[in-house]
Amino acid sequence: MEEVIGTRLYSCSNCRNHVALHDDVISKAFQYLRSYGFDFQGKSGRAFLFSHAMNVSIGAKEDRELMTGLHSVADVYCSECHEVLGWKYERAYHDSQKYKEGKFVLEKSKFVTHYCFY
Repeated sequence: MEEVIGTRLYSCSNCRNHVALHDDVISKAFQYLRSYGFDFQGKSGRAFLFSHAMNVSIGAKEDRELMTGLHSVADVYCSECHEVLGWKYERAYHDSQKYKEGKFVLEKSKFVTHYCFY
């Protein structure tokens, strides 16, 4: 398991395995768009787009019709407890959505935020 020291990070809400860094959140740059409905949504509510995730495993790719159109995605699982945390965009079929390819969506209800100072 990869451990991170001296930063704000996100951990699996089930087992506290470190899964992402705050610095890797992409969707925070688009916060001003929320009022126009451009928020990321997961199955359980609000979600965030990340450039990178750690200590996760990736499931099989499948095509899904999401709010922004058809995408090829794969579920993302915690590598410790195997909880589904969100998904990874493998392919976007619309040019306007290509920026999501290779990125991760993690659902807010599936992770907790904490700071690691030691």
